[in-house]
Amino acid sequence: MVSVSLALPWRLVIYLIAGVAAGMANGIAGGGTFITFPTMLAMGVGALQANVSSTVGVVPSYFGGIRGFRHEIRRHSTIVAALAPICLAGTLVGTALLLLGSPKAFEAVVPWLIGVATVVYALSPRITARLAHLDHHHPSRRRVLFIGVFFASIYGGYFGAGLGIVLLAIMAVALPLELGELQGLRNLLSLIINVVAAVVFLVRGHLAQEAIYMILVGTLVGGWLGTVVIRRLQPATVRWLIVAIGAATTVHLALGA
Repeated sequence: MVSVSLALPWRLVIYLIAGVAAGMANGIAGGGTFITFPTMLAMGVGALQANVSSTVGVVPSYFGGIRGFRHEIRRHSTIVAALAPICLAGTLVGTALLLLGSPKAFEAVVPWLIGVATVVYALSPRITARLAHLDHHHPSRRRVLFIGVFFASIYGGYFGAGLGIVLLAIMAVALPLELGELQGLRNLLSLIINVVAAVVFLVRGHLAQEAIYMILVGTLVGGWLGTVVIRRLQPATVRWLIVAIGAATTVHLALGA
């Protein structure tokens, strides 16, 4: 186990680097949890504790994206107002399922969650391209939006890796908006979901203390950097790196290594 052989200062540096990378990933394409979660696993943190700590740690990464897309978000404040209570309710359901369930049950299901989220993340460009050509004026689309965001919020409260891609796909189906507008809404809804879950987990306690502070700082810096480069870089390299990490984590956990 890596944590046994490394001194505390080196562990803190690793957590900081993971936080910066996760913040940049969330700012560019989403999926930062795929970096912080396996990093904590590699450092000897248990799966459940790594999950709740990662949820708290990635919260600052969304602030940069919200600032970068603030004009797009402001134009759709009514949508945000309608979806915020749904995010709150769904996230509370997800956190309750996580905290009231068995830690062993979580350890059993998490490889499947990471695996499915990794596949969705890998296919997200094709999903977005297909959805972009759909008719956005079907009367059932608002129901799809509300129901989809509710279940995405449950997922975000329970685990949340790949949450941004799930939200993006749902909104692309339901809303006739440009990608930049969807990205802004995705950042804000992700922030709401993660803040609600983080508050629950902070009250519960049992976070990985040495990791959480460094990841908080790292994701704040990384989220800002990701927003700076999002309009200049193609996210393909970041996306496939995250996919590789997600796949490796899935295999690692599935084999019980």
